[in-house]
Amino acid sequence: MTTMRPAHEGVPQADVPAVPPFAVIPGSQVKHVLDGREKAMVEVIEATYRLHGAARTVNPPSSFLRFPDRPTSRIIALPASLGGGSRVDGLKWISSFPTNVAAGIPRASGVLILNDPATGYPYACLETSIISAVRTAASAASAADRLSRGRPRPTRLGFVGAGLIARYIHTYLDATGWSFDAVGVHDLSAGSASAFRTYLEQSGAGRVTVHDSARELIRDSDLIVFATVADRPHIDDPDWFGHNPVVLHVSLRDLAPQVLLSATNVVDDVDHCLRAGTSPHLTETLTGNRDFLLGTLDDVLAGRVTVPADRPVVFSPFGLGVLDLAVGKFVYEEVARSGDLRIIDNFFHEMRRHG
Repeated sequence: MTTMRPAHEGVPQADVPAVPPFAVIPGSQVKHVLDGREKAMVEVIEATYRLHGAARTVNPPSSFLRFPDRPTSRIIALPASLGGGSRVDGLKWISSFPTNVAAGIPRASGVLILNDPATGYPYACLETSIISAVRTAASAASAADRLSRGRPRPTRLGFVGAGLIARYIHTYLDATGWSFDAVGVHDLSAGSASAFRTYLEQSGAGRVTVHDSARELIRDSDLIVFATVADRPHIDDPDWFGHNPVVLHVSLRDLAPQVLLSATNVVDDVDHCLRAGTSPHLTETLTGNRDFLLGTLDDVLAGRVTVPADRPVVFSPFGLGVLDLAVGKFVYEEVARSGDLRIIDNFFHEMRRHG
């Protein structure tokens, strides 16, 4: 990778830090790198969870930009720093505008900025809706595997919510060795449910059923994915989970506290997950404690906790910025290795302190 060296009066050239060139990586390149890399991405995500658990990351709370005139919409900033062998700092800036769906365009859009740890200069801007979907799906696939151990392996998969994240999670489950006797779909939009059913059938998913209610789907599934845009709990009956399914609560705000209190609960990061009106946050507010949490997915990976098989288990991942950095750095390095980086010449114009 070529570098720029700014002129500093009186400083030997060899001691001047190298400023990396600035590159833009569009979604087409991101997708090209990540397609077919599902197993590798699960490994990247699990390695990042281990780094995070070992305090080798910096992951401040996310900042939410909300709009009084657009209450369902938001833009989120996720700053982070990743240590280990692929050090990188950066920021994910991603929007969620649910009204886009009715207009026929995706709900989420965003960019990921990678910063050089040595100089602080940003050196890449990547389209990040795909990166975000990949890190979410890889995290979900890891959790499905790890939380299913010690109990009968799920054979009936159910999706509550039929958007892009659900599609990516199915892809990652399929690519990491899962197969199911039946797949269920429930979505408030009949069109979305029908389109997802068609996608699943074309992907060789086998018997696919569109359920009229979340209750029917939950009771008919032993691995359940919540991937909705719900901003408050809409599932409040613990009896629906009496068959002790594994629940990937990716959208974070679907389940009422009484459901979580009847289950074993695993999160990605305790402090991050118990904020911003998530279901675990509401449960903490109701009970005044965090005793309902078993631990983190890193605790499960490391064997520090054991997931009981005689209760439902719910994984609620807030979504850590360090995961986006890990996937983004992987993409950047692959594109750089191929020689296809799109460098923006002279992006940084003022390279002298005094002009």
